[in-house]
Amino acid sequence: MSRFTRSLASLAAAVATVALTACGGSPAAPSSETTAPSEALTTVKVGASPVPHARILEYVKNNLAQAAGLDLQIVEFDDYVQPNEALASKELDANYFQHLPYLEAQIKERGYQFEHGAGVHIEPYAAFSKKYKSANELPQGATIAITNDASNQIRGLRLLQGAGLLTGITDSSNVLNLTKAQNPKGFKFIENQPEVIVQQLDDPKIDLAFVNGNFILTAGLSTKDALLAETAKDNPYANFLVWRTDNTNPGVAKLETLLHDPKVAEFIKTTWPSGDVLPG
Repeated sequence: MSRFTRSLASLAAAVATVALTACGGSPAAPSSETTAPSEALTTVKVGASPVPHARILEYVKNNLAQAAGLDLQIVEFDDYVQPNEALASKELDANYFQHLPYLEAQIKERGYQFEHGAGVHIEPYAAFSKKYKSANELPQGATIAITNDASNQIRGLRLLQGAGLLTGITDSSNVLNLTKAQNPKGFKFIENQPEVIVQQLDDPKIDLAFVNGNFILTAGLSTKDALLAETAKDNPYANFLVWRTDNTNPGVAKLETLLHDPKVAEFIKTTWPSGDVLPG
């Protein structure tokens, strides 16, 4: 190489260095949180209840997903039936809204071929009243609104039993088969979908209404104001990610891992400090 050629090479190197510096400094070492190129992201479409499920997924999407190579698409549902139907028909890659007793009942009733991950969070089931300040104030023959699905209905019956208002409740108990001995105060139960019950709180005919956790949040309620509420200890109703047994999307397994990142648990604690949502 001639002296002139070497000079040109040196000049080109110097210009390149100046250009790098002008764009933000010398070349940096690879980050431990490198972001995957957009073309390499794996799309995962997840169905979820708006609160808290979709909010938790939004946190994952905005803070963890891209670095893990995921393009997380969140589809919100206001009921408990459509998310499983959409998953079964392959409109979704996964859903996040339900607990194990509900999932098992759905699989038994509808024949879904689903699998699930570990519990992410718990939403305590609770009962509210616009008339009374204590469950012990409920009169003889009080009217109680309660969910019409067995997996959640039994939660309400157990809470009433824990308050000394029902007795002899078993796993097979429901509002239709309660005996006079089990229901000594002669409570009348009105069954309905969870999304409807939260609207019945203002109905003067309703003395007590059991509300599912996500609807407690969307209605602006708090378990602190509930007459009856579940505790987190030994609670079997943790909500988790669900997918089809024939799933072939590798992003679903990545999402399952991200939902159990300590940062997600901390997000849940700080977002709902009143205990309406608890890390599972």
